[in-house]
Amino acid sequence: MEFMQNGQNPGEGIESWNEVMLVYNAALKQVQTKMEILNDEFQHVHQYNPIEHIKARIKTPESIVKKLKRAGKESTIQNMIEYVNDIAGIRVICSFSSDIYRIAAMIKEQKDIKVLLTKDYITYPKASGYRSYHMIVTVPVYLSDRIVDTKVEIQIRTVAQDFWASLEHKIHYKFEGEAPEHIRSELVECARMVSDLDARMLALNEEILELSKQEA
Repeated sequence: MEFMQNGQNPGEGIESWNEVMLVYNAALKQVQTKMEILNDEFQHVHQYNPIEHIKARIKTPESIVKKLKRAGKESTIQNMIEYVNDIAGIRVICSFSSDIYRIAAMIKEQKDIKVLLTKDYITYPKASGYRSYHMIVTVPVYLSDRIVDTKVEIQIRTVAQDFWASLEHKIHYKFEGEAPEHIRSELVECARMVSDLDARMLALNEEILELSKQEA
């Protein structure tokens, strides 16, 4: 799929689709590597891994075009870089809800990561029941002749929240965003159950840690 070019540079110096993919793939690799290093360090210091696994993806050209159309924008390289924040996406899946804010804090402490925007759907869930912590950040991609600050979306959620979100996403597309009311209501109830499960598992883990301290 070809993107039109209108001759205006967005400031980052990216001028072609191939260069877009090069830069966003590089940014994705950088952020994923950072997450893996932070997880390894946490294991070394605290003997505990807050991150269960990491998913990385680049948005398809078709999805980018649809997002631009919904925003009333032409499919240009400039608009793509300026208005689509999740071309490169990292999903960080953690064990417990307390890990979400711990991981977010570690990301914010990285000197070469600039946080542009955060959305806390853990404390303030969407009406659908969706829970996740979103961050839009930029990382510097070092090319041979310049540095390109590149946006990456980071989503942090628990295993249970990821399970719910994956199924909700499939249902949403099956009904093209217009699921019957009883299905939407059931999804909201399932999200509440997921939240309760996360809270109970966190409490159980904290109790186990406390018992381990007493036995040490």
